[in-house]
Amino acid sequence: QLSHTLALRFARKCFTPLEITHFKDVFRSLADEQDGMQYWKEETLCRFLVIPDALGPGPLIYQMATYLGAFPFPSLAPSILTIEALLKVVVIMTERYGSVLKRGKRDRNKLLFRSLAVFDRRMSSIYEKPAKELLDEVRGERSEKVDTSDAVIEEAKSQAAGVDYQTPLNSGFSVDRPRNDEEEEEDDDELALAALDSLDAIEVFRHDQKADTKIHHAQIPVDNFRRLLMLLLVIAPLDSQESLSRHAQQLTESRISDLRRVADSILWSFTPEQNAGIFYASFNQIIPASLPYIFDGLNPLFEHFLFSKNIDLARRKSTSSSVPPTPLTSPAIPQVPDTPLEPLLPKEGDILILPTLSQLSFFIKSSSLFRRLRPLFLGATDGFSLGSIAHKVLTWSAPSILLVSGTRLPTTPSGPRERAFADTLPLKRFLDGAKGNTTNNKVVFGAYIDVPWKETHKEPIGGSDTLLFQLEPVHEVFRASTLSKDYFTFNTRSGIQLGAPVKQSTRSHVISSPTGSSHQHRPLGPVSLLLDDSLEYGVFNHDSTGGGSFHPSETRQTDWQDRFEIEALEVWGCGGDEEAERQRRELEFEEREAEAR
Repeated sequence: QLSHTLALRFARKCFTPLEITHFKDVFRSLADEQDGMQYWKEETLCRFLVIPDALGPGPLIYQMATYLGAFPFPSLAPSILTIEALLKVVVIMTERYGSVLKRGKRDRNKLLFRSLAVFDRRMSSIYEKPAKELLDEVRGERSEKVDTSDAVIEEAKSQAAGVDYQTPLNSGFSVDRPRNDEEEEEDDDELALAALDSLDAIEVFRHDQKADTKIHHAQIPVDNFRRLLMLLLVIAPLDSQESLSRHAQQLTESRISDLRRVADSILWSFTPEQNAGIFYASFNQIIPASLPYIFDGLNPLFEHFLFSKNIDLARRKSTSSSVPPTPLTSPAIPQVPDTPLEPLLPKEGDILILPTLSQLSFFIKSSSLFRRLRPLFLGATDGFSLGSIAHKVLTWSAPSILLVSGTRLPTTPSGPRERAFADTLPLKRFLDGAKGNTTNNKVVFGAYIDVPWKETHKEPIGGSDTLLFQLEPVHEVFRASTLSKDYFTFNTRSGIQLGAPVKQSTRSHVISSPTGSSHQHRPLGPVSLLLDDSLEYGVFNHDSTGGGSFHPSETRQTDWQDRFEIEALEVWGCGGDEEAERQRRELEFEEREAEAR
């Protein structure tokens, strides 16, 4: 009864009457029924949302839904997806909880972690066990599936009648299962009443000290999180009412391989080599810092519940008598609309492909990325020269994204050009960065530059929204600091740099080597990226003590430096048709001026 009352208040506070009408029609047209109970099965949910079978996240999405459907009573999870449970799932997934979850994304992220995590009472000494043993245990746990058989429905009805909950439905999904069921049940009742009174239902977790303790012993299995990451990359560009089937049809074998590569880079930011799974401490630290928008794609995906194809208001207004729509007998996959949409990218580059674009949208607002990027400079076609970059990029009057990829150089330079580059840098004191899940020594770095480019001679450019980031082999975002404002420098004689001291680098003091030759020594900032004047080599430096223009890593408390040979370089403009037209006019003006001279 308490859950029913809470669901009614959710409906009144989080949806319009028309949205509730659509939601009810969607649920009832696809629900299974047994002994008067209507509910959704895993197959129904996955087919309605058009979850791609090729990625394998269907059981995981269903697991999340069955946990969120029990909100705010975690001890009752997994729940049967009745209309009330599914309503709560949609509220949380679409972030329509402003009057309930007062701390916004922080509360939602905690709920999502709980819905993904696996808790085993044997893991109470989890930090004392070897990682391999833990990984084997977790793999054994997650191999089981949630039972949606008749027995489960009977179990749910027994619970509603007041029968004690004795046997777990699924030990593999035993998130936050209480050690003392009776005592936990008393806490749940008291807190549920408080939640109904204040409509601040998340308080159940704040006061439930047992649950707060247990969340630190729960973990998300690595394989499960990889599947979820691949799905999140696919749904990142999803628009409201846009079917996922359009994007699912593009999942070729090559595209799935790209998705897995990008997902692994993100996964390795959670250091899975050290743990059997992802714990809440790292999840709560990394998501806000480097992946603040990672779950945004869930919003339009679950908003499909609020648009029923059986309800056509325009048709009802045009006819004097309405004919009840024919209920759907099975959850058919929605058809892809005939209207072609503008491509997410005008063209793919060597670095920026669609999965990488989705990766960028995890920390840069999607409204600045999807169908808003223009290729300003592509090294593969425009040539690797600073002069070409100046001609292509300096006329763009909006923010931009710089991407560079390459292969790590050996510790000892192997040729004269490598030695010449090494001589311009301070002696390398740090080891190479993490290799992640790759063996090819590939690295990808980039920057979001929040102001238009211009050639700098004395003062840097850029503002506090400038970002420095690594995309491969480990995903990490380094945000601007106020200790120094050497954010971005572009000079056709010295190269491109972010986070390095401008005045020192432009004066470049001379240093003698042991061989007697002299070189220009370019100091590096604590967290900085430098591309040399030939665009042949680059270096990324990370000093964990910080103190420069960009904050150091919040998760990798180590020092590292990657020196690499540049293989691809791209600059993409963030803007629409207006910015593109302005650039076209500027280029035409420059061409006329050049001809006149």
